[in-house]
Amino acid sequence: MALLIGVPKETAAGEKRVATVPEVVEKLIKLGFSVAVESGAGDGANCADDTYRAAGAEVVPTAAALWAKADIVFKVRPPSPAEVALMREGGTLIGFVWPAQNPELMQQLAAKRATVLAIDALPRQLSRAQKMDALTSQAGVSGYRAVIEAANAFGRFFNGQITAAGKVPPAKVFIAGAGVAGLAAIGTAANLGAIVRANDTRAEVADQVVSLGGEFVKVDYEEEGSGGGGYAKVMSEGFQAAQREMYAKQAREVDIIITTALIPGKPAPKLLTAEMVRSMRPGSVIVDMAAEQGGNCELTEPGQAVVKHGVTIVGYTDLASRLAKQSSTLYSNNLLRLTEELCKTKDGTVNVNFEDDAIRGLTVIKEGTVTWPAPPIKMPAAPPKPPAAAPAPKGHGHGSSEPMSAQSLAIVFGVGALLFLLVGAYAPASFLSHFTVFVLACFVGYMVVWNVTPALHTPLMSVTNAISSIIAIGALVQVAPPLDAAGAANRPNALILGLAVVALALTAINMFGGFAVTRRMLAMFRK
Repeated sequence: MALLIGVPKETAAGEKRVATVPEVVEKLIKLGFSVAVESGAGDGANCADDTYRAAGAEVVPTAAALWAKADIVFKVRPPSPAEVALMREGGTLIGFVWPAQNPELMQQLAAKRATVLAIDALPRQLSRAQKMDALTSQAGVSGYRAVIEAANAFGRFFNGQITAAGKVPPAKVFIAGAGVAGLAAIGTAANLGAIVRANDTRAEVADQVVSLGGEFVKVDYEEEGSGGGGYAKVMSEGFQAAQREMYAKQAREVDIIITTALIPGKPAPKLLTAEMVRSMRPGSVIVDMAAEQGGNCELTEPGQAVVKHGVTIVGYTDLASRLAKQSSTLYSNNLLRLTEELCKTKDGTVNVNFEDDAIRGLTVIKEGTVTWPAPPIKMPAAPPKPPAAAPAPKGHGHGSSEPMSAQSLAIVFGVGALLFLLVGAYAPASFLSHFTVFVLACFVGYMVVWNVTPALHTPLMSVTNAISSIIAIGALVQVAPPLDAAGAANRPNALILGLAVVALALTAINMFGGFAVTRRMLAMFRK
């Protein structure tokens, strides 16, 4: 029997997102489910009731009616105690739950014998889980919105301008944390023309920061900060002291600071002290994206934008909700992909399969039994490192890392010259001309192709087109051979002529196709 998916209106203050948009409703129905939406659930995201009806969903007038009839409930925010009370016994809940921060909610849901899939508990280290990763999709929206809020509170252009009325310097933006939200903020601020700097405890994100137009600011302390699952770990006291010194310097220099630092299951780390805020120029802005977990700034007031020491501190906890249409669309697509994994038979039923690592990680309660936290995922073992090669003996033989001596080089060139002399003395003239072309082609091919850094060209361009050029020249020589001493052309027989023409045609197709494919690849990186 097909199950009913219910989408209630979010009851959290200021929350405008909705768990499913009309475009996704149609796809859920194709999976065999029926869908019911509470009246007004999508109003904040510009999804009217009529659009849900047109997509095939039933619009239910009240939350109580929807919770009572829904087999599966899609939500954005964790349910309130009142909503849990409305939930039917043995139902399924899918949405953000935050089990580590909400132990009482977990007990209430377990008492309802519910099955709960917390989208925030998704094992993000699995590549196949990326399509279901709502944390990433919502963080990207939040990072973009954080820059928009900073621009709104800032009293100047982001980009520098020189006008008849005067010169406007570009804004300087520092972003603490280069995760998904931080990278989205870096790209947005750079596109607006600001000078962007960023820092993260994970050194591997430095290249990503630079690729988005930012400058990576390194802490003068060596320590690896990756904590697994795409998060950072708690750093040592020595690192934190060096980091605070770096933040204090940036606070004195920049106009805008955006903080994104979060550690799962722990309060947000305090990165900006009151003294750092006092050192900032009047009119500066701080956007604290970690405000909901206590904030990265000591002076942040969650949910509020306040001015302290002349600095505007934005502590909004609903950044994603401020772009409700966009974030709702992305979130509903994440839930759709999860539903596809739960309903591979497309018959409107779900199978919470614990053999699937992604589903096991998501499931925090199954039929009233708390199953969180999930056991660690066994990732494939790294391939063994090859044994270290024995050091080559010193000398000038094969495999020596030392340059060849002048005497050895003279011997090699002497032997080569002798071989060329013998070839020139006894080989026919036609062979000698072909041999000379062959040697020059090898030399030019080596210098042109293999001396170029592989990262600067595709294998299709470097090797295939180089070889194709040699084939094309050879085919042209066969099609239009040079004249002999009497001025007559040595016409090849029909077979050789036919093969040369075919080779020339195929080579031309390969060369033009290679350049066309390379052009399309390069176009992917152009704006």
